[in-house]
Amino acid sequence: MIINRKAIESLVRQVAIEEILPRFNKITYSIKRDGSLLTEADLATDKRIQQGLAALYPSIAFLSEEMSRKQQTHLLQESEQLWCLDPLDGTSNFAAGIPLFATSLALFEKGKVVLGITYDPIRDEMFSAIAGQGAWLNNQPLRCITSGFQLKNAVVIADFKRLSSQLQQALLQKKPYGSQRNLGACVLEWAWMAANRGHAYLHGGMKLWDLAAGSLILSEAGGYSATLDGEIVFKPAMESRSVVISPDKQLFKEWIQFLDANK
Repeated sequence: MIINRKAIESLVRQVAIEEILPRFNKITYSIKRDGSLLTEADLATDKRIQQGLAALYPSIAFLSEEMSRKQQTHLLQESEQLWCLDPLDGTSNFAAGIPLFATSLALFEKGKVVLGITYDPIRDEMFSAIAGQGAWLNNQPLRCITSGFQLKNAVVIADFKRLSSQLQQALLQKKPYGSQRNLGACVLEWAWMAANRGHAYLHGGMKLWDLAAGSLILSEAGGYSATLDGEIVFKPAMESRSVVISPDKQLFKEWIQFLDANK
C-alpha cells in the first residue's frame, strides 16, 4: 500500500494545532499507574489522529501509548501493518509550561518502520522520513553532518534517570563531554539529533513509541544509533531500549567507546 506522507503530515499538524496548543498552560493533569502524566491534550490528540488514520487507511491497525499493554502486545504480534502513535511526548514539560513537546507517529510493516513523523507544534517543525527515500524538515532534505568536534568539546543531550548508577557516576566524575542538556521529550531529541542540534545523545530506556519514528528519521538523515549493548535500537516489542546517538560518525565512535568502558 502506498502511503501519502504529506496527507499524514497534514493530519498530525492539524490535530496538534487544534488539540495541543490551545491547552498549553491551561490544563490540569492526572498521574498514570507508571507515574507518568496524562492530560486532556494526550487523550484528545490520540482520539483525533486515530479517527483520521482510520478514515484515510481503514485496513491499517492502530497502536497508541494510551492503550493497555495487553492491547499493545496483541497488535504487535498480529498486525502486518500498524500505526504507532505517541500523541504528546514531553507531557511533563507540557504540564509544567515548558515548550518542549511533540506528537510522533510511525508506520510498521512486517516489523520494520517504513514511515516516521514527529511534529513540534510550538515551532511548527515537521520532521519526517520514508524508509529508503530520505528524511525531511518542513519538506527540506534533512542530512546529518560531520561536526568537527571532539567528544571533550561536544554538547551532549542525556537523560540520567534511567541509567545505571555506575554509568551515572562515570558521566558526572569523568565528564567526557563539554556540556550536557536534557530536553525531556524523547521524540524531539531524536529529531534534533537528525537536524544536527547537539553532538551526541544518551537515554537509558525508551518505549516503542518514543523511538519508532525517530529511529527512522535519524537513519534516513545519515545519523548513527545503537543500544548500550551495541544492538539496533528499533525492535517491534514492548521492552524498553537504551539509546546512544550521534549525527557524526567519529563522535559516535568516541561516545560508544567511553560508554562501553564505563557501563
